[in-house]
Amino acid sequence: MAYNFRDYNPHQLLLLPPNLDDWLPQQHLARFLSDVVENLDLKPFLRRYKDNGQGGAAFSPVMMLKVLLYAYCVGLPSSRKIAQALIDDVAFRWLAAGNRPDFRTIATFRRQHLGDLKPVFLQVLLLCKQAGLVKVGIVALDGTKVAASAALDRNRTWEKLTEQEKTLLVAIESLLKRAESTDRDEDDRFGDDSGDGLPKIDTAKERLALIRRAKAELEAQAKERANEQEAVMKDREREEALSGKKKRGRKPKPVTEKVDDEAKANLTDPESRIMKTRKGYIQGYNAQAMVSEDQIIVACGVVQDRNDFGQLKPMVELAEANLYEIGEEMTKVLGDAGYCSEDNLEHMTAPGAPDPYIAVKKDHKQRTELESAPRGRMPKGLTQRQRMERKLKTKAGKAIYKLRGQIVEAVFGQIKDCRKLVRFLLRGLDKVKGEFELWSLTHNLLKLYRCGLAGG
Repeated sequence: MAYNFRDYNPHQLLLLPPNLDDWLPQQHLARFLSDVVENLDLKPFLRRYKDNGQGGAAFSPVMMLKVLLYAYCVGLPSSRKIAQALIDDVAFRWLAAGNRPDFRTIATFRRQHLGDLKPVFLQVLLLCKQAGLVKVGIVALDGTKVAASAALDRNRTWEKLTEQEKTLLVAIESLLKRAESTDRDEDDRFGDDSGDGLPKIDTAKERLALIRRAKAELEAQAKERANEQEAVMKDREREEALSGKKKRGRKPKPVTEKVDDEAKANLTDPESRIMKTRKGYIQGYNAQAMVSEDQIIVACGVVQDRNDFGQLKPMVELAEANLYEIGEEMTKVLGDAGYCSEDNLEHMTAPGAPDPYIAVKKDHKQRTELESAPRGRMPKGLTQRQRMERKLKTKAGKAIYKLRGQIVEAVFGQIKDCRKLVRFLLRGLDKVKGEFELWSLTHNLLKLYRCGLAGG
């Protein structure tokens, strides 16, 4: 008795050509992204292409953008893996309509158009608002450390870089002398300069350029630290003047822009920094995001600073500018203790500024405090930090600040843990900023897609 199986013949010829539109369900993410991109204004993406029909045919930037956005949505940012997915994955093949750009073409497209993502980010933010997603009465700010495309063991101290610079200068001078000598010998032998050529010095010059770039970054870091020290000293002096008492604890170091001999810079990506995380030290960047109550990213950025002190003002201003573009404004800003300083709190008292709820202590200390809520009017003569501490001890202050974790920390969890943002693929601060904007943009697209599925 024969088995009753469905027909299976991998070599069966089709009487009619397959229809790509039958490959995906109607509610698939790829279809949603395709519809969104088709309705965006992509004029900035066309500036690099000739409009006279000359030259070799290029891949459609609309198609390339669809593929790139889908790849980041599903946590597949590698250009090599995207190129392979265009062969193996039905959704990628459907989006590309059978086109197969290689990984170099994909990487080049991404690198060239990182600066064109800002208008796309704002257009998607507007779509989120139209879907009822951008609830910006309360906006939470936080930062997260992300590894750079560089290893910790590629760091060198100022002293080591200076030593290597001198060695390379001597080596290059020696190579140039040998080149001149070779020229003279070959002219004597052959009568002209048609010999085997000069000794190669390109590699040595490239290494020297890397070393000098790393030293320039160390000098920039020294200036950055001097500015931070100056700000800390001013905060301390202001608090002491208001309280009339000397502040306890270790005094800040004197301000100096001299580069420490033990200061380190990375030869692979000199603009990245050594940063401390809960899991140890990484070579990376500090990514910042401002997030609405329904977890829509309204502003994002990347900085080299190891702490968040200097990020409150620029991120609030960026969020206000973005929200102005879509006709919204925020009323309250939540931030952890990393953003707390007298200067920052003073800035947030300016007319028209959103109401700040900035922790003055680490969250775990703030949660375990048993002090009762303060009563009565705010006493006179308090510093901005003391006023904020009193504000967060009130019942209303505690309730509002408690929202911070579920608003912004959840977003970083979705991007880093669910979509696997382990490290940036590009090098240099400007490129990394564009890459994080791509991660933030696709986060908002996923929220918009799931809102549609839920019937929101």
